[in-house]
Amino acid sequence: MAGIYGIFYARLGGNVCAILRLSGPLKEEFAREHGLDFQRLLDASTYKETYRRDMICWGEQKRQADPGFFCRKIVEGVSQPIWLVSDTRRASDIQWFQEAYGAVIQTVRVVASEQSRQQRGWVFAPGVDDAESECGLDNFGNFDWIIENHGDEQCLEDQLEHLLEFIQAKL
Repeated sequence: MAGIYGIFYARLGGNVCAILRLSGPLKEEFAREHGLDFQRLLDASTYKETYRRDMICWGEQKRQADPGFFCRKIVEGVSQPIWLVSDTRRASDIQWFQEAYGAVIQTVRVVASEQSRQQRGWVFAPGVDDAESECGLDNFGNFDWIIENHGDEQCLEDQLEHLLEFIQAKL
């Protein structure tokens, strides 16, 4: 488990912190309905990219029918007091959590410049990277925390430490 979520998980511990992924149940259900390999949809492979656009459309149809469908699935049976939902991408997902859990919700937006993303290997894919699944929160604007991840390790560490202190004070 790498990256920002891995840092939180490591510092808070697995008995306190759970990392939840909305894409997990989405990919699992999509794989089941379409006879695909669920495990291969979880990685950053060509296999996943082959089905990504169809998965996005299918997920949107599910959300239109029931906006909380995937949110409810990821919280089932979770006992840790801190939940990091690592791939929230739509205002409707945030709204569901805020309505279900109220004032305890803290929203965190991780941002990176296009240049720093490209240095990490990201390449813009039209029809995918400009879809709601990738930029649906760009104009949300009501985040409790903004974490800048432009490649300056010390700056990132300082921001994460401040957020961790806030979280630990709430436990």
